[in-house]
Amino acid sequence: MWIMSENKLGEESSPYLLQHAKNPVNWHGWNSESLEKAKSENKPIFLSVGYSSCHWCHVMAHESFENEDIARVLNDNFINIKVDREERPDIDDIYQKACQMVTGQGGWPLSVFLTPEKKPFYTGTYFPPLDSYNRPGFGSIVRQLAQAWKENQKDVVKKAENFVEQMRIPVASQNTPVVKPILDEAAVNLLQMGDMTYGGFGRAPKFPSAANISFLFRYGHLSGISKFTSFALLTLRKMAKGGIFDQIGGGFHRYSTDARWLVPHFEKMLYDNALLSVNYAEAYQITSDKFYLDVMKKTLDYTLKEMTSPEGYFYSTQDADTDGEEGKYYVWSKKEIKEILGEGRDFDAFCLYYDVTDGGNWESKTILCNNVDISSVAFHDGRKPNELYDIIQECSKKLLDVRSARRKPGLDDKMLTSWNSLMITAMAKGARVSGDEKYMHAAQSCLEFIENKMYHNDCLSHTYRNKNATINAYLDDHACYAVALLDVFENSPDVKYLERARKECDIMLENFWDGEGGFYMVSKECDDLIFRPKNNYDLSLPSGNSVASCAMYRLYCITHEEKYLSASKGVMHSQAQAAAENPFGFGYMLNLIYAYLQKPLEITITGTQSRDISSRLAREFLPESILISISDMPTLKPLLEYAFFTGKEFGEKSLAYVCQDSTCSPPVYTAQQVLDLVK
Repeated sequence: MWIMSENKLGEESSPYLLQHAKNPVNWHGWNSESLEKAKSENKPIFLSVGYSSCHWCHVMAHESFENEDIARVLNDNFINIKVDREERPDIDDIYQKACQMVTGQGGWPLSVFLTPEKKPFYTGTYFPPLDSYNRPGFGSIVRQLAQAWKENQKDVVKKAENFVEQMRIPVASQNTPVVKPILDEAAVNLLQMGDMTYGGFGRAPKFPSAANISFLFRYGHLSGISKFTSFALLTLRKMAKGGIFDQIGGGFHRYSTDARWLVPHFEKMLYDNALLSVNYAEAYQITSDKFYLDVMKKTLDYTLKEMTSPEGYFYSTQDADTDGEEGKYYVWSKKEIKEILGEGRDFDAFCLYYDVTDGGNWESKTILCNNVDISSVAFHDGRKPNELYDIIQECSKKLLDVRSARRKPGLDDKMLTSWNSLMITAMAKGARVSGDEKYMHAAQSCLEFIENKMYHNDCLSHTYRNKNATINAYLDDHACYAVALLDVFENSPDVKYLERARKECDIMLENFWDGEGGFYMVSKECDDLIFRPKNNYDLSLPSGNSVASCAMYRLYCITHEEKYLSASKGVMHSQAQAAAENPFGFGYMLNLIYAYLQKPLEITITGTQSRDISSRLAREFLPESILISISDMPTLKPLLEYAFFTGKEFGEKSLAYVCQDSTCSPPVYTAQQVLDLVK
């Protein structure tokens, strides 16, 4: 009788790995013990990479990893390693690229078979358990690969070695001049990809593409051509009215499975809600339309309510599934809504506003979405729009109270430094645009958590859970944290934030810089990978290279230290041509190139009434500006050694200096005078 070996994942802290701790598969974590075990026993490695809110990861786990026959083959013939891609993005990056080279696509769950030296020889994503449609199922694949290793090991090893050599071939550095035509070409190419009816890029499935929206805002501002800004605003409005946005609870789901933003993949990711909050804040600055401000606040409020730990950091994700059923927590029947609201005009207006019908709009249920204006509902209902809006908000609250009593989707409660830093940036932006200090308090609380809990022996950690910080930080962690520090510094100019940002940038230059035109994903101290990966693509998340170079450039503007400018320019020159040709994958980099070419506005406001001036300016779209307001001399004094503040006179009287490219205006005294200089 076969007896299951002890599953090592029970020793892990990742919620995703713990989900598999009771599988019959004898899983190990990625560590020196398991990697050495593969070598000593001369067994290939089966590597499975996923994350806690991944729907198809759950499906494959149920179909294959809970199947005792498949588990027996895996346990007898392989060292089975399970990796949380959010904990180890470096491992995921390397083997996703291998999968893409072989199959033309990647994704999760990622399934890779490796030699004991960690070199891939067979790769794919989700596999069904049984053979079907003339394609082998996972059970057949593991048996065939086990036999191939036993009978043709030399051939398998040679194939893997050749494949890794191909993976190691570096992409040639283009070293393209950074000039305005880069932005022109990128903007035109990006807009050609746009869906002019529903917004977004390409066909279904549709992802939010926050960095590309930010770039279109900037290019519209630069060029004065309204269609770029209008398309970005269309996208944000359609998303906020669709099912991808949680209409009553706030927050965005990960992506839409259709072109209309109606049916989402229901998981909620911290990073999406951080990046999109910034988009909506900028949309409000551009338009002064309260609609965008409300979406931003609703998203940040959702984060504070559902995704914030008692310790002050932000959780990673909420699952798509509840009790194994995707979207169960979020959808409604018309009958349920009637039981909550009762019959009458309020119920009818709510159903009309949120597209609630007897048959539903998805699998006989209703995903709340908003396809009609409140004025149209008011015309049909006979009440005033403002009155009706308040009624619908009250009805929404009743539904939210009922929904909150439902069994909630699973929560991945680990903390990731990079994602938390993105949310710190969003909270700082939200505080500046809305004037609500609760967002600033949340940003500062998380910064202090990182400083107090995520450093050990002066080394930043990547993840934290159950009072334990683990895994040395990646480039993304250092870079996003540096940017977050600079964002909070602008809102609250304490020199400690600036000094911490300098520390992070110096660490990146010392431990991650390639010496030419980019940063590695992992530190030079990393020794458990087949090579040091680099990531230059801004997709759902901005790349570490883009964020690092942004942090360096912003820091240069404050300090005038050439080492930061040199590194930032190195990355820009190496990526500029690729960004022009493939703007969809370089949105964050294009924002940096925009800032570099335009030269940031440097606005310094001092005096007892400085906050009044800065509050007014914060409602204006001044992309990539550096706006620092200081109301007292004790705060200002330690900052005077920095180039940003030199050559300016400060006193009790409120005044502002506007500088750009080392040229400063005479002091002015009102927000309107500042705007007259910069508009």
